[in-house]
This record gives sequence, C-alpha cells and structure tokens, in this order.
Amino acid sequence: MSGCSEDLKDDGLDFADPGGRSALRAAGPGNPRNLPCPNCGRKDMLTPKDRSLGYQCDICADSLEYGLDGGY
Repeated sequence: MSGCSEDLKDDGLDFADPGGRSALRAAGPGNPRNLPCPNCGRKDMLTPKDRSLGYQCDICADSLEYGLDGGY
C-alpha cells in the first residue's frame, strides 16, 4: 500500500482537525503553522497551504459565520 498517506492528502484529507469544523490544513515539517491571520493579525495561525488557499484563522472564520464579536 505504497503512498497511502500521499493518496489521502491528494483526496483533501490533510485537515488539521479531520471531521471537525476547521478548514485549516495540518501543520508539519513541510507546512508549518507559522503565518499570521490576514484579518486579525494573530501570529502562528496559518500554514503556507492555508495562505495559498486564501484562508483566515478559525477565530475569524467563526466570527464571520456565526456573527460573533472578537474575530476581526
């Protein structure tokens, strides 16, 4: 079953919280969580993959989706 983990990533299953509400990607050696959120500026919230997909941190995403205060 060679390449199984790569196959899973190709299927979009490389989420930080599989089955959860977050769309953020898993952090690892090749994709560190070392970038700030483009909306709120919180440090170390996104990975390079998240940024390439145009994502924001979960706090900002939840604030926008649920009308909560404190995201931006």
